[in-house]
Amino acid sequence: MRATARVLVYSDDAGTREQVRLATGRRPAANLPPVEFVECATLPAVLSELDAGGVDVCVLDGEAAPAGGMGVCRQIKDEIFRCPPVLLLMGRPQDAWLATWSRADAAVTLPVDPVDFAGALAGLLRARLSSSAA
Repeated sequence: MRATARVLVYSDDAGTREQVRLATGRRPAANLPPVEFVECATLPAVLSELDAGGVDVCVLDGEAAPAGGMGVCRQIKDEIFRCPPVLLLMGRPQDAWLATWSRADAAVTLPVDPVDFAGALAGLLRARLSSSAA
């Protein structure tokens, strides 16, 4: 097992980033490595981190401003080679079709439910870490 898993968290709201950290804890599941968070509050910071590499999963806030997570997701899926999986935070369950449009790999609603969030994040991390080990 790897020493850590890097999770990029994008939101202009520090409270939302904190919800993600608290819902994840040290690790989202017992069979995964501890999580190292990379927090970004702006689109340029997200793009810089992804260009540098080493991110295993992105958590994007669909309600962020001025660049919403749904648009950011679609952009990075188009522009980043081997883009990490994306977990999208949506304001309403009715926005699931927008998550599909954005090409998100998974989506959960805000406020963050720790059980739903940790399960979705763990699934994306397992898939990413198993594919990178192969």
